Amino acid sequence: MNVHIWVDADACPGTIKETLYYAADRVGVPMTLVANQSLRTPSSSLINTVKVASGPDVADDYIVEHLEAGDLVITADIPLAASAIEKGAHVINPRGMEYDEENIGHYLGMRNFMDEMRSAGQVGGGPPPLSQRECQDFANALDRFLTRCNRP
Repeated sequence: MNVHIWVDADACPGTIKETLYYAADRVGVPMTLVANQSLRTPSSSLINTVKVASGPDVADDYIVEHLEAGDLVITADIPLAASAIEKGAHVINPRGMEYDEENIGHYLGMRNFMDEMRSAGQVGGGPPPLSQRECQDFANALDRFLTRCNRP
């Protein structure tokens, strides 16, 4: 399998990281977690971390710069997802949504609209906490992706 998993790790929930650690070792796929803080990960030659400087989009820019077409990016950040897709990567968010060329424009437009609404004080807060069902949805989406990658 010639795929690499890139994780936008600053905002990635711990339960999702645990699922990724297990999958990386089970399937033998290398994974890099990128964050602006130090991360604890299991001891594995397949799991790497990169600590980037603090600042907006620094981790995102690192991921986009280093990923290759066919890689998998795990992120809830819609602009990062759009950039990754533009470079030929696959993207799954921590809730199990798979972004692709056909749907990313819709999600990017919705994200920009909600950003404007928040700036105008019309809405507040972010998404609700991750549910058990969404964790399972993520695991299923990851499994589907890895299964597709292992087909001859």
